Amino acid sequence: MTKIQKNDFIEIEFTGKSSIDNHIFDTTNPEEAKEMGIQDSSSIKPLIISVGNNMMLKGLDESLLDKELNKQCSIHLEPEKAFGKRNPQLIKTYNINSFTKNNINPYQGLTLQLDNNLAKVLSVSGGRVTVDFNNPLAGKEVDYTFKITKKITDNNEKINALQDFFFKQRFEFTIKENKVIFKDEKLKPLIQMLQHKFKDVVGLDFEVEEIKSKKDEAPKKKGKKEKSKEKEIK
Repeated sequence: MTKIQKNDFIEIEFTGKSSIDNHIFDTTNPEEAKEMGIQDSSSIKPLIISVGNNMMLKGLDESLLDKELNKQCSIHLEPEKAFGKRNPQLIKTYNINSFTKNNINPYQGLTLQLDNNLAKVLSVSGGRVTVDFNNPLAGKEVDYTFKITKKITDNNEKINALQDFFFKQRFEFTIKENKVIFKDEKLKPLIQMLQHKFKDVVGLDFEVEEIKSKKDEAPKKKGKKEKSKEKEIK
């Protein structure tokens, strides 16, 4: 009987709910996604992840070890193994002018993007706006139900799963002699930073193909006709 081990790539279905009110906050089920207010659920589908490599919440990731395929499972997570404890240092106060000059009318409960982070307005008073940068689920207990539907063995699927998680988009690549070769040079810094982790996970080397410039190309050898013409000119 197949049991899941560290570095295995799996396809997983899951639903995450708040332990307090049973509110769904994450799911791979299109019907449950509609309960969350997601009207277009066409992109909602099972995930492919590598077990034990922090591609899911810590507690959920740990619970995948030694699980069997197609078995419905459930787990309760304390904040430490879920979205962490609430951090008082992530609650900040701003002058209201910082919002109004950007045509934002802050009010209690408003969720907006600030400093590249999702934040929630806690209060507006005396020209001051108090904003919470904690994850909305920080400090809360959560419950997950999940099922591992298949084990992924195809290297192309594995690499695309890594791209989806780390790059948030997919780039063209080829696999040759145990090497994954990308063609987009802008990936070079990322590949250099992550190549050791990727090799540990997939067992393949990762690199970016060097694109030779015209200056690097070797000069062409002159043919007999070209040499004879040179003699005539001399």
